[in-house]
Amino acid sequence: MTSAPPAVPVSALADTLLARLTEVYPAAGDPFRALEMVAYMKGVAPFLGIRTPERRVLSRTVLDGTPRPDEADCAAVALRCFALPEREYHYFAVDYLRRHVRRCSSGFLPVARQLVTTDSWWDTVDHLAAHVVGGLVAADPALAARMDEWIEDDDLWIARTALLHQLRFKDATDTERLFAYCLRRAEDTDFFLRKAIGWALREYAKTDPDEVRAFVEANRTRLAPLSVREALKHL
Repeated sequence: MTSAPPAVPVSALADTLLARLTEVYPAAGDPFRALEMVAYMKGVAPFLGIRTPERRVLSRTVLDGTPRPDEADCAAVALRCFALPEREYHYFAVDYLRRHVRRCSSGFLPVARQLVTTDSWWDTVDHLAAHVVGGLVAADPALAARMDEWIEDDDLWIARTALLHQLRFKDATDTERLFAYCLRRAEDTDFFLRKAIGWALREYAKTDPDEVRAFVEANRTRLAPLSVREALKHL
């Protein structure tokens, strides 16, 4: 059974930020650039046509003078941004959560899942995986059991998030779990899952290259060639 989406909390801070965002961002949009961005992102969402450096300057204007959020504020800002069609609003939400994930408890995970499954594509999912979901799991290791559920999910973006959530863990990486996840999805034919397997292994190879090399060699016949190439790219 599909869970109901999380409710949007009441938040005066979110009211302020969304009012500013929806005034400042559209005024800076470029319709011609927007068409280029839509094409590059394979039509996953419409764009206003704001390049990243300019968007970040605008975001500082939007955030100027606002207080630090609590968890409800983070949820309200993110869910309301992702309810808007244009992708730049989603990027604002992801940046906001990356900055404030330490203010969120394990109870924020359903919100993160909702974001991962909204207009899913690598440009938002990968940041949510590594910086938001990964941050929540790092703060509460009990959430690793939820990642064990996510790696089994039929939604490839949820499974990709499980594969990538330890990207920034370095020495704290649960290698048994990482390797088990890679093997669990090794037979998937989807490009994004195969790429994620290789990326997760390549990132951990920066911490323990010998262990990754040994794992790949022991499982070369099970791993897709793409996963192997990515994993061994810098070894």
